[in-house]
Amino acid sequence: MCHQDNMNQDWLGLIKQIQLEGTPRSVQFHPASIKEVGGEGWGYINNRGQFALAPVYTFALPFQANGLAIVAVGNKNALIDEAGHFVVPPIYDNINPFSEGLSAVHDDSGYKIINEEGTVLTTKPYEFIGSFHNGRALFLNKEMKYGYLDRQGMEVIAAQYEQAGDFNAGKAVVQVHAGLYALIDLNGSVFRQYQHYFVGMPGEGMLAFQEKMLGKYGYITEQGRVVIPLTYSGAEPFENGTAVVNIAEDYRNQWGLINKTGTFIIQPYYNEIRRLGEDKLAVGRALDKHKPYLGSKFALYDLSGRKLSDFVYDNILPFTGGLASVSTTSETFFINSSGQQAPGWPILHATGTLTIEGGLIRADTDKRVYYYDHQGNLIWKQNKRIVLNHVYSVQEEKFKPNKDYLVYYPQVEGFLNREMQRSVNNQLKKLANLKEVNESQQLDYDYFGDFSIPFFQKRLLVLKLSSYLFHFGAAHGMPSEIYPHVDLNSGQLYVLKDLFRQGSRYVEVLSGIIERQIQTNSDYSYVWPEQYKGIKADQPFYVTGDALYLYFLPYEIAPFAAGFPTFTIPFGQIMNLIDTRGAFWQSFHS
Repeated sequence: MCHQDNMNQDWLGLIKQIQLEGTPRSVQFHPASIKEVGGEGWGYINNRGQFALAPVYTFALPFQANGLAIVAVGNKNALIDEAGHFVVPPIYDNINPFSEGLSAVHDDSGYKIINEEGTVLTTKPYEFIGSFHNGRALFLNKEMKYGYLDRQGMEVIAAQYEQAGDFNAGKAVVQVHAGLYALIDLNGSVFRQYQHYFVGMPGEGMLAFQEKMLGKYGYITEQGRVVIPLTYSGAEPFENGTAVVNIAEDYRNQWGLINKTGTFIIQPYYNEIRRLGEDKLAVGRALDKHKPYLGSKFALYDLSGRKLSDFVYDNILPFTGGLASVSTTSETFFINSSGQQAPGWPILHATGTLTIEGGLIRADTDKRVYYYDHQGNLIWKQNKRIVLNHVYSVQEEKFKPNKDYLVYYPQVEGFLNREMQRSVNNQLKKLANLKEVNESQQLDYDYFGDFSIPFFQKRLLVLKLSSYLFHFGAAHGMPSEIYPHVDLNSGQLYVLKDLFRQGSRYVEVLSGIIERQIQTNSDYSYVWPEQYKGIKADQPFYVTGDALYLYFLPYEIAPFAAGFPTFTIPFGQIMNLIDTRGAFWQSFHS
C-alpha cells in the first residue's frame, strides 16, 4: 500500500488541461471540498456557494465541456454527470480529460478508449494512449512501437514507429528508425522522409532539425529544404510566424523569438519564453542568471516584440477572452491585453491563479481553492475549523514567511487546562516545521506542508502532517509524513512503544509479520527484500480502530515511486503484545 496526497501534480495538470478546454456555460457546478475527520470530502457547489452535489468524493475535477466530470472514489476514478449519477463507475486508475468526445482510461490491464457513454471502444489494452487530434490518438504497444487509433478505437495506422507526435492540420512527424524521420498524413501515407538525427513537430510548414546528438538546431521546410541553418541550442515549432529559440552554449538560458527568416524579434537574452495565446508572450528574466533553475520574473510582450509590462510577475497564465491571470510575490489578479491590471476584477492578496468558470471566478491561491463572484465577493472557501465533538475541535492555521515556504498546521482547541493546550499546540508547531525564513530571501527550494485528520475515536486524535520539499532544478522533491497521536485528556503524544507491554519484544514480532507480508503478498512486490532489515523501536506508525499501520520512508525499502510503503497489522494478530490497560490503548478502546 502506498500513500499519496490526493491533490498531487497529476490532478493539478488535469485541472489545467480541463480549464484550457473550457467549461460549458450550462454547467454551473464547481468542485469544492470540506475538511473533516477522515480527510477531505469533495463535491460541487452552485453559483451561490451551496453544495449541489454532496462532498462524498476523494477528489473532484471541474466539469468538462461535455457536461461530465472526473471524480475519485477511494483510489479509483469515475465519471459523473450534472445530476451526480455515475456514467462510469469508479473502476479506473486514471481517466484523462475528453478530447474530440473520447477519453483514454487506464486500469490494471492498460490503456483503453471510452466514449462519453463510458463504452470501451478499443479491442485490447495498450501501454499508452494520448489525446485525440484530427481524429487520431497516439498509442504505444507492448513491443514499444507507436501507431495511431481512429475515433472508433481501431488501429488506423499500425504500430511501427520508434517515436511519434500528435497530428496537426492533418500531418504528423514520426521516427521510422534512428536517423530517419517521416511526415505522414492521417492514413499513414508518407509526404516526405528526412535523414536527420532529429526532426521536430511541424509548424506552419517548417520543422526544427538536428544533424547529430547534442548538435545545433535549424529549420527545414516540409519538402526538406534547409531555410534556417544549424544555429540554435533549442528550437520550438513555428506558430503565428514566429518560433522560440535558445542560443545558450551552457546551462544558462538565452531564449529569444525569431521570424521565418531567422531574424530576432525578441533578442535572445531571456531565461524562458512562454506562449500565452492571443498573440501574447510571457518573457522571463532569470532571478539569478547563474542559477536559472530558480525561475524568472515575467513581462508581457506581443509577437511584434513590443514590451507591454515590466518584469514584475512570478507567473502569467494563457489569455482567454482578453484576460490573463498573473501573480506577484503577494497578489493575484487579471491583466488585459495591454498588460494593465484589468479594472473591475478582484485583486487577491495571495499567490496563485484565477480562472473564470461560468458565473464564478476560481482562485487557486496558497494551495487552497476559493470562489468569488465577478465583483470580487467571496462566495465559498474551505472550512478552517474541524469539529471533533461537542468539546474539541482542530483549527487550521497558516504560516507563510516567504513566497516559497507555506505550511498549514493544526491547533487543537477545547482543553480545559490551557497550559496543556499550549504545550500540545507548541509540539504540533514544532512537528509541522515552522521554519523562520526571511521574507525577501530567494530560496533555492519550495516547501509546502499540510495536515489532515485520518482518525478520531474516544479521546485519541490522530493527525497526519505531510510536507513536500522541492529543490528547484531537481528531478523530483522529497515528501514527508508524520502522525502525531494526541491524547485529549492527558495531552500526551504517544509513540509506538506506548502501545505495547513492557518486555513484549514487539519489535521482533512486528518485524517478522512484515517480512512474511513481503514474502507472500503480491501487493508488496515493489519492495526491495534485501533492503528490509526489520523495524525500529520508534518505527513511523499510525492506528485506526482495528489495526496498526507501520510505514517506511521513500527509498528506504522501495523505489521512490512507491511512496511510503505501508503495512497493515490487525490488532487481532497482536493482542498478546498490546498493553490493554495502558493509557494509549485506553485512549481509543474500552
